[in-house]
Amino acid sequence: MSLSIALNNGVKIPVIGFGVYKIYGQQCIECVKNAIEVGYRHIDTAQYYSNEAEVGEGIRLSGIPREQIFVTTKVMTSGYIATKAGIQQSLQKFKYPYFDLILIHWQMSDNLGTYKALEEAYKQGKCRAIGLSNFNKKTFLEIYNNFETKPVLNQIETHLYFTQKKLHDFMLKYGCLHQSWSPFGGTGASILKDNTLKIVASKYGKTPAQILLRYLLHLGILVIPKTVSKSRMIENINIFNFKLRDEDIKLLATLDTGKGNSWSALNGMNDDI
Repeated sequence: MSLSIALNNGVKIPVIGFGVYKIYGQQCIECVKNAIEVGYRHIDTAQYYSNEAEVGEGIRLSGIPREQIFVTTKVMTSGYIATKAGIQQSLQKFKYPYFDLILIHWQMSDNLGTYKALEEAYKQGKCRAIGLSNFNKKTFLEIYNNFETKPVLNQIETHLYFTQKKLHDFMLKYGCLHQSWSPFGGTGASILKDNTLKIVASKYGKTPAQILLRYLLHLGILVIPKTVSKSRMIENINIFNFKLRDEDIKLLATLDTGKGNSWSALNGMNDDI
């Protein structure tokens, strides 16, 4: 399995990244530095996370050249003017001249104006790609049909119990990659205690987390697991030295309930048109 995949504009993105949601201050700096040290080359942040500055500092302290690290951020503004200003503020905090990917974090009242600001930033070299997060089919098409620069990726709640196959297949039809946020299912990571997942993990001598991440990658879903533990960082990225057998892939597929537990899923934001 390749460690990276090409977006629809040719830019390559690592298939596994490191998420920094709810990691703040010095701890965030250290976590980013540690993640890069153990092999991550993709860091996922957002304006909402209030740690873009810390991500930038962690990259500087890692000693790895900026161009070797893929960095995603997400805007939390609505409309062209607010988003244009917000992107500039994010770059000032990050202290680098560009992000690799900027996403609209969630659906807002003026998605078209917001995406217009992202497209402008892309054409100005302030980012290398643009995309979406928490968009359903209807709002995805609103963007796709109104802009020259097509979204490269949609980041949505996705895990063992909620693989979002219909939306996944829909996005692939339009050349848009599917990325999972919260691949372990959110607070408490209860999915990792699933008995079936544990049984499969024991067969391979791997942890439930490693099996889950490998399964999502097998489905063509990019992942951005989060942890503050360096040992868990190593565990989560050490998933490229084995392959799941067909019978285990079929078994894991039976665990999909088709139901998410995030605010976007519960409010129908990922529903079909």
